Amino acid sequence: MKFTVPNILTFIRVLLIPMFVAVVYFPDPWMTSEHSGLLAAIIFIIAAITDAFDGYLARKLNQTTAFGAFLDPVADKLMVMAALIVLVDLQRISSIIALIIIGREITISALREWMAQIGKSANVAVSTLGKVKTIAQMLAIPFLLYNQTFLGFIPCHIIGTLCIIIAAFLTLISMFYYLRVAIKVGF
Repeated sequence: MKFTVPNILTFIRVLLIPMFVAVVYFPDPWMTSEHSGLLAAIIFIIAAITDAFDGYLARKLNQTTAFGAFLDPVADKLMVMAALIVLVDLQRISSIIALIIIGREITISALREWMAQIGKSANVAVSTLGKVKTIAQMLAIPFLLYNQTFLGFIPCHIIGTLCIIIAAFLTLISMFYYLRVAIKVGF
């Protein structure tokens, strides 16, 4: 494995996952739930920023690696799935929403693997719809982790809930889009 800047950023993202999960569950004597929610949201945002930059830097610095191409989507999925499980546990999102998003991620990962095996991976490359879905998720999760009124007037729970509902809706649409494309070229 080659240690490139993008791969290091991806490793950092993987290491931040247990950190934001642990912070959410800090006991009250250590930190209030408001403070732990804010810190967890900040850690998640930092992880999301590394996600935005690692792929860009890999292309810009010509540092793409097979390992990075493997680890980046795994880190993304672990990050989102861990956050969704925490949010279900905290009763901030419905388990149905988590199942929709997690189920789609597993389905599309398997679909991409299958399409790669038959030499058609370009047909299920990340679409604009998939990117918009990811943005909605990455907006929703920090708001829901914090789950307070921010600066006295920003209702984080409402904004996060709206964004996660949009993300779940886009998740279904993008899944059907990818499945339709795969059916057309794969059979």
